[in-house]
Amino acid sequence: MSQPLVNPSPDIVRLINEGYEVEIRGAFLLVSHVPYVDASKTVQYGTLVSPLKIAVDRIEPPENHVVHFIGSHPCFKDGTIIRQITYQSGTHQLAEGLVVHHAFSNRPPDGYPDYYQKMTRYIEVISSQAKSLDPTVTAITFRVIESKPEESVFNYLDTNSARAEIDAIGVKLKGRKIGIVGLGGTGSYILDLVAKTPVDEIHLFDGDEFAQHNAFRAPGAPTVEQLRTPPRKVIYFAEIYSRMRREIHAHPEFITAANVVELAAMDFVFVSVDDGPAKRIVIDFLEANGKSFIDVGMGVSIGDNNLLGILRTTTSTPEKRDHLRKLVSFDIGRDDAYSSNIQIAELNMLNAAFAVIKWKKLCGFYQDLNHEFNCTYSINVNLLVE
Repeated sequence: MSQPLVNPSPDIVRLINEGYEVEIRGAFLLVSHVPYVDASKTVQYGTLVSPLKIAVDRIEPPENHVVHFIGSHPCFKDGTIIRQITYQSGTHQLAEGLVVHHAFSNRPPDGYPDYYQKMTRYIEVISSQAKSLDPTVTAITFRVIESKPEESVFNYLDTNSARAEIDAIGVKLKGRKIGIVGLGGTGSYILDLVAKTPVDEIHLFDGDEFAQHNAFRAPGAPTVEQLRTPPRKVIYFAEIYSRMRREIHAHPEFITAANVVELAAMDFVFVSVDDGPAKRIVIDFLEANGKSFIDVGMGVSIGDNNLLGILRTTTSTPEKRDHLRKLVSFDIGRDDAYSSNIQIAELNMLNAAFAVIKWKKLCGFYQDLNHEFNCTYSINVNLLVE
């Protein structure tokens, strides 16, 4: 399903109506065929790129005065760089298929009230030198450039990634089917984090109902009415996160020997169950089928009128598995040495964050210098050990 186009604001419509080559690509505004002079005193054509401030499907006034540029650095007609607008130089990928070479800064006292004023001002500064060499050059061509909707799993644009200019890094997470086995405290927070990434599909496996105690260790806030007739966990969470994205698939069943084959379609699996025999079925299958996965565990106990405990994040890939069975127990009714019935929301959230950060490292999203395959966090001494 294609993502709907953002509705152009009146200022962008004005750019189009006046004949500028305008394109909206994701959360960026592009104006191409902008004439400028290069260092060899030759007229060339480049593209101005501005991030858009978007509220759902509406474009709001510019958030800053900086623009990016595709092309060599614009110069005066004598070939010297226009340093008055110089901000940063260097090849930078803003988004998939969108590579820029420079960033310019030319801020009026009160900023730019709209994108028409912003883009035409930069065009004026850059193109004036080209016009002095050739009065016939212009950025106004009346050539229509169709803004094509991007294929996306999100129901609205990820302006957070665009604003931080990390769209190109986020692409590394695309093209993946993710399985989450167990939607308890930690599993539900794993979903919360993974749902905000551009993975192709998320599959949820859990046969439990979303009961009242779950409300106090999971993200969000259910209503009293929802708790009176508890829904299946996977249905409850799928409905919530489907407001944000598509391709969330609910499997309201526990994984058993009879249905574990459903995990064969997954590219990566998060295992967040505390039942030993069920965990064994899942892990045996994932290992036998060459799947990478992360298993999480959490154990909290009562100390001297306070709580202490350990969180565990264990990674397994086809290249390294020999450590896992030394760390994970498959005893009946418990996960391992790091398991207990006490669960606290912030610890579930932290455990999920450790797991998702490690998964993103495996994908190349985060830099990974240590390549650890097991990590424990001890609460009382605030110690993280690999």
